[in-house]
Amino acid sequence: MTMLRATELATRLSVSKGRVSQYVAEGKLDGCYQGEGRARRFDLGKCAEALGRRLDHGQLMGNGAGTRRALGSIESDAGKVGQEAGPSEARQLRDNDPDRYELARTLKAEEEARRLRRQNLEAEGTFVLAAEARRQAARQIGQEIAEIETMLRDGARRVADVTGTDYKQVRQLLMETWRAHRGSRSDALARQARVAPLSGVESEADV
Repeated sequence: MTMLRATELATRLSVSKGRVSQYVAEGKLDGCYQGEGRARRFDLGKCAEALGRRLDHGQLMGNGAGTRRALGSIESDAGKVGQEAGPSEARQLRDNDPDRYELARTLKAEEEARRLRRQNLEAEGTFVLAAEARRQAARQIGQEIAEIETMLRDGARRVADVTGTDYKQVRQLLMETWRAHRGSRSDALARQARVAPLSGVESEADV
């Protein structure tokens, strides 16, 4: 068991002596020291274990990276001592158990790389966002529908002129037929869209 003064503990943890005092005041080192004031002596192993549990992971990133490395080094040394003392005293960890901080950094870096790749592909015109594609498609389809309905009204007038029938009746019949067809086709296409699989290119694009 390694007992240290506050200054020595601060050095081992890569923090200031004031930060050690803050840990004590916040209760983060409860049960990890003996004595009070200048006579206070800290158990290095217990301090490392307690801080590893009680410090927020955000505190161990950025400026706290040095503290994280120090904690990892202390725990690693403690593990080696435990192995020398015997299997019953050693803390068993899987060899492939990822360090949370390193995993968080890796995930953050991967997400940032993915975001930049998306931006580059958008700038190159390789693809567009699905939301933007839906807006553009809806606008174009709306314009086409308006053109078709104008054509049907014009066609109704011509049919009425040629056959001598009532224009309003012909227009109503054509519009009802068109809208029934439009509704059934819209439902069918919506069902197809819900079950449509991704293409090979879409599946491979990790963006």
